[in-house]
Amino acid sequence: MIRIGIIIGSTRPGRNGESVARWVHDLAAKRDDARFELIDLADFALPHLDEPVPAAVNQYAHDHTKAWSERIAAFDGFVFVTPEYNHSTTGALKTAIDFLYSEWQDKAAGLVSYGVDGGVRAAEHLRQVLGQLKVADVPAQVSLSLYHDFENMSVFRPTGRQEALLATMLDQLVAWSGALKPLRAAA
Repeated sequence: MIRIGIIIGSTRPGRNGESVARWVHDLAAKRDDARFELIDLADFALPHLDEPVPAAVNQYAHDHTKAWSERIAAFDGFVFVTPEYNHSTTGALKTAIDFLYSEWQDKAAGLVSYGVDGGVRAAEHLRQVLGQLKVADVPAQVSLSLYHDFENMSVFRPTGRQEALLATMLDQLVAWSGALKPLRAAA
């Protein structure tokens, strides 16, 4: 069974990302083609990158990195739920990605972004980072507007079209995660 991790890409108190990720999970959990699990960056409390050697060496010194590595390695693909901060993704998500290297490779990713303009710039920056790690990001994405998909910019109320967009993204993500499985097995 394909395993997909839904990563909550914000650790900010009062964040919108948790409700967005739970919406993704609730809809995804109705599917029978993959198993979906929430991954909350806040649960890992990763500091700014503190490993003494580059992640590509795959020799981790700290327990928090080892726990993060074990969690990420277990998945075939990911949904990254990211807000847009200053036209990019969050520092917490970028740091979490940078802690690892081989654990990301030859896996697929779908993006769910949110912000004033739907978080599209955060998603585009995230695509560049993921590409460097050999993560295949699917073209379909969900972009949630703080004006239209949230009440008072804080209570998540997705418009009707978002569910169909999410279903398309998940279809692609599951298919690509399965297609990349032989590459992961060969590694």
